[in-house]
Amino acid sequence: MGFRGKWRLFSAGALALAGIAGVTYGLTSPRPVAARSVSPPGSAALAAAKLIDGRRVTTINLESPNAYTPHAAKGSYDDYHCTLLNPHVTANSFIVASQFYPESIEVHHSILFLVPPSLAAAAERANKGGKGWSCFGEAPIPGSSSFQFADTPWLAAWGPGAPENVEPVGTGMPLPAGSLVVMQIHYNLLLGDKPVQSRMQLLTVPASTPLQPLSLALYAAPPDIPCPSGVHGPLCNRAASLQFTGREFGQSEINFINILEQLCGRNPADPPSGDSTSCTYSVGRYGNIVRIGAHMHLLGVSMRVVLNPGTPQAVVLLNDQHYDFNYQRAYNMAKPIAVTPSDKIQVSCTYNPRLRQEIPYLRDLPAQYITWGDGSADEMCLAIVAMTPAT
Repeated sequence: MGFRGKWRLFSAGALALAGIAGVTYGLTSPRPVAARSVSPPGSAALAAAKLIDGRRVTTINLESPNAYTPHAAKGSYDDYHCTLLNPHVTANSFIVASQFYPESIEVHHSILFLVPPSLAAAAERANKGGKGWSCFGEAPIPGSSSFQFADTPWLAAWGPGAPENVEPVGTGMPLPAGSLVVMQIHYNLLLGDKPVQSRMQLLTVPASTPLQPLSLALYAAPPDIPCPSGVHGPLCNRAASLQFTGREFGQSEINFINILEQLCGRNPADPPSGDSTSCTYSVGRYGNIVRIGAHMHLLGVSMRVVLNPGTPQAVVLLNDQHYDFNYQRAYNMAKPIAVTPSDKIQVSCTYNPRLRQEIPYLRDLPAQYITWGDGSADEMCLAIVAMTPAT
């Protein structure tokens, strides 16, 4: 997933891809795999029902107008492409369910961003010839700054293995009338490079439906994973690895890594390295946590998210001891967890660096010191928290 230019979200905790979780209390299932969340019926059932609280359910089908053939620069294996789409929303609405159809194994993830009416013209100008644009980790509209990212929030997200996404009971993602959307897709060319025409389906209800509006808060920690014992190579040096990453994704990727290290109280020039990472943030807002999930890449094996760690009031929000990139899920809270601006959220991740030598499409890559990065062979540690306003 791409997050360069979005560090202000992490520092403020202001603004659902999720991992399979070995879930502890606070979530809806203690089972390590295939846990069930407390949600409305699946989107097919919602569509069949036609009504929610007496309001009609509308189906919106979004599809790239043309198949896109992913491509990458020499020495790179990743492509991020954004497509501007018009959902033709004529009245303020809530998204209550969504389903992404990747249509090909090289799709690493997809994020659907809102383009509010105020930014629609800028998005249209960027969409030259209706062909979309390259969008490695940046704000979804070319030329927009990180300060504008909050104006183009996530509406939906998908990762490999994820089923249809049904929002928690009594909630919906706002979709204003006249909005456009940007579908960002990350392609992993280690798995293929054939033309792809992905699509997404949204189920919406009128904004008059008595639902709580959802927003997403992103909490990240910087991975600094050295090559495992006995594994050697030029890129096992952190500085050399960062130079390689900069050549692949640009200096803004390095800038983001350095900022993330600073936010987590580390020296960007010499951060602690190891097979685990952690970072603690102030929540920075009043609200209710209703859903949480984990996102790492292929070396990730576990994530733990704790509210107010190290205090008598500590609550384990997520204890995912069975993370699997290829089997991603979102999990709802058994009941909303109220938070205040002064509350703390700690996110911790653990990795198995030897998986790089074992996973078929990674083991032929050169050994490398792994940091945060947009590429499929890089890593992330990201807790994605869905919240509603304080009540």
